[in-house]
Amino acid sequence: MTVTGSLAAPIRTRASLFARVRTMAGIGVQMMFHDSLKLAGTLFGVVFAVLLGNFQMGTFLALLGKNRMFVENAQVDIWVTPPGTRQFQGGKPLNDAQLNRARATPGVAWAEPLVLQTANLVLPNGGSEPVSLVGARAPRFAGGPWNLLKGDATSLLAPNAIIVEDAEREKFGGLNLGSVRELAGHKVQVVGFTWGLLPFAPAYAFAEQTLAREILKVPADKHTFIMVGVEPGVDPTVVRARLQEALTDTRVMTRGEYMKEILTYIVTGTQIGLSFGTSTFMGLLVGLITVALSMFSSVIDNMRQFGTLKAIGSTTLDLALLLFTQAIVYALVGSLIGLGAVSGMVQGMRNPQLTPVLYPEMFGLTVALMVVVCLLASLLALFRLYRLEPAMVFR
Repeated sequence: MTVTGSLAAPIRTRASLFARVRTMAGIGVQMMFHDSLKLAGTLFGVVFAVLLGNFQMGTFLALLGKNRMFVENAQVDIWVTPPGTRQFQGGKPLNDAQLNRARATPGVAWAEPLVLQTANLVLPNGGSEPVSLVGARAPRFAGGPWNLLKGDATSLLAPNAIIVEDAEREKFGGLNLGSVRELAGHKVQVVGFTWGLLPFAPAYAFAEQTLAREILKVPADKHTFIMVGVEPGVDPTVVRARLQEALTDTRVMTRGEYMKEILTYIVTGTQIGLSFGTSTFMGLLVGLITVALSMFSSVIDNMRQFGTLKAIGSTTLDLALLLFTQAIVYALVGSLIGLGAVSGMVQGMRNPQLTPVLYPEMFGLTVALMVVVCLLASLLALFRLYRLEPAMVFR
């Protein structure tokens, strides 16, 4: 019997890309779970990188929040500050002439002064603790207080009234509502408590501005900052430009610009950004090295299997699909475990002193970043497979 040419011709077509991806992905996952010890070691590298990276970034964001919490929470559109201001701290005092020019600027709905200085609170045992005393003017009380647990801003209208930080109650000698203390030589009474108002400086305490000036001995025409609210529908950046033109001997910033300036100062003007940036990078590097070595070791241990795949027609692209599948699975599973662990840690250590901040956006960014890291790690193993000779399976 004669075989026709069409029947004798070799099959030259290949499976579709989808079929190849599905097949190689399935083989890759099976190979991962075949060696549970290597699987655990690789996942540990990813989990460690996720834990360290997110914890360090969360702590950095918490420290940043401490530095700019006042600007972030005060209901102020524009800040008039002393020249050269980069942080939320006082400098050369501002004066009434500048305050009046601010009030007369087109687009300004209101302008209020703010007083901020450190004062010592005398404890019952004779010692003392510093507080950052904020003087906010009634009845607007622009600049605080906020995050109130007890009392409200109008409580400061009582004689000699102050509001202090709840987390410092024991430190200040067991404070309660109605407790009387001496603050910079002046008798004051506690009428409320805030929560979490703990900057790098001493904890914030609030008083009506007249009382604060008496305690701090600040003249009525001298101010630490001038706070500005713009008229409805007016662009704050336009008003800020007008104010800067009228107040050339000050630095004028919108709320957003002030917060950005504080961030820039922390990252470039202090060691905080470098320290936490280095720690985060080291975490990612450890994860990259761990995953790369584990995948390379897995390839070495399974050389004959990979050689067999090449011998039966698998291309380097097919093997790359296998390795990339493994990398993505490592990244996804490790990220989920790491994010769950770091979220539990943050919840367990939540307190007003310093709690790492985890934004929802960080979760998606973490997964995407770990996928990139694991894909990069797989390239080392892929380079070894690229040079693999299929004939080695017959030796």
